[in-house]
Amino acid sequence: MHAIAILAALILTCAASAWGGPPSAPADMEKAKPLPAIPLTLEEVFGWIDRAHPLLMGAGTEKIVAKGRLMRALGAFEPSLVNDMEVERFVSSTSPQLGTQTVGFNDVFVDLRSPSGIRGIAGVRKSIGDAKIPDLGFADGAGQVLIGGTVPLLKGLMINTESAELQRSNLADPSADIQIAQTRQEIFLGAANQYWDWVAAWKLADVHRRALKVAEDRSKQVEQRAKAGSVAPLDAVEANQEVQRRRETLITVTRFVEQEQYKLSMFLWEKGRPVVPEGVRVPDFPRQLQLPPQEIVQADKVTAKSVRPEVRAVDIEAKMNNIDLELAKNNLLPSLDAEASPARSPEKFVLGLGYRFGLEFRMPFLQRKAKGEVLEAQGKADRLVLTQRFREQQVVVDVDNATSAMERSKERIAAAFQSLQLARTLEEGERFRFGMGATSVLFVNLRERNAVDSESQWIRAQADYQKALALYQWAIGAWSKSTNPAATVPVNYKFTP
Repeated sequence: MHAIAILAALILTCAASAWGGPPSAPADMEKAKPLPAIPLTLEEVFGWIDRAHPLLMGAGTEKIVAKGRLMRALGAFEPSLVNDMEVERFVSSTSPQLGTQTVGFNDVFVDLRSPSGIRGIAGVRKSIGDAKIPDLGFADGAGQVLIGGTVPLLKGLMINTESAELQRSNLADPSADIQIAQTRQEIFLGAANQYWDWVAAWKLADVHRRALKVAEDRSKQVEQRAKAGSVAPLDAVEANQEVQRRRETLITVTRFVEQEQYKLSMFLWEKGRPVVPEGVRVPDFPRQLQLPPQEIVQADKVTAKSVRPEVRAVDIEAKMNNIDLELAKNNLLPSLDAEASPARSPEKFVLGLGYRFGLEFRMPFLQRKAKGEVLEAQGKADRLVLTQRFREQQVVVDVDNATSAMERSKERIAAAFQSLQLARTLEEGERFRFGMGATSVLFVNLRERNAVDSESQWIRAQADYQKALALYQWAIGAWSKSTNPAATVPVNYKFTP
């Protein structure tokens, strides 16, 4: 037999050579098959969000706002160049014979102000007319050195309204980072949930599409058997009715797929517009289901207490309130200001009073405003302590909740898969019985519906497990820090006159 097979092969080879070579392949085989589409991964979705999502880009502009607030606060301590000229006309009571005189001065100085509350000036003065310069004169009495300052000795020293605003503005940048982190966390969680809903919708549509194809093939088969008289005509009606039922279900599921892909497109932005994902890029569910060990979960809880934006936001709010409390306590002090500065009135200047020195003490009797500010800030501080404790425990509960969701989803997947295997066994058995004529179309349809429902539950369980994984990442604050910091400040502002 082996020799006969070899001989037959030689004959076929010779015949092919005689006819000009081996038989040509079909036309569709000659064409190069296109490569399968690359599945859309969740990491790719996150990359799209970091790159171009409008809400995350909008949150990034908070960095611009923080920078503007800091610049505005620093504006209170900007050095100022002052040019002040004053001239007065008068008649001297001691020398009426001189008649009307015109005298004055022209000052050019720099006004400096420190966040500590100390304020000073430095510059020069040039006299106008016949004026006397008693202190720090130069150029034969035509000029004078200007040096002066004001120092708060009690209230307003080191902490005042302007310096407190500067300290608050320094916290605006970390506060903007927290807001960006919180926005990123929420968008990523929503994207992950929507991504797996989209995947599950396509898988469900595929299940119903296969079920419809089976019903259509059976309807044709039953219709032929009914025409041949092998089955009752009502069986053909039953089979056709099942086709229409499954077709209606598939249309409903198709609408659900379209809805989910439109929702997912709101997380995929390109050139300022949402991009609808293609169905050919739907991935399969991951097969490996691994839960984090208990020691990893405990470590993640500790880390999440310092990473989660909600906890960090309370810390920033507490720091701002401490600034208000310190300012309120300082306002309880009496005001004691020391001043040394050049005389500003021309008439005093003419009389020879070049510099003035002063010490002013002021103390309100009841201090109602300052006491009220202290009480308000202290009460807010006590509330923030409790809020901080609540947020930290909320983080722990969120991690426990996500862990529980993963465990239960994993158990659901195992149970749903066992149910699916049993449903498929019953489905195949009922089809075999139907082929033997031992059952009706109705029971076959019921078995197939049960198999479709079981597979749908299995798909939903897998999607819920992946959502639980995303919830765990959100709970531990894994998405709070962007891997592309430059993408968080995408807007460049130009100041136009």
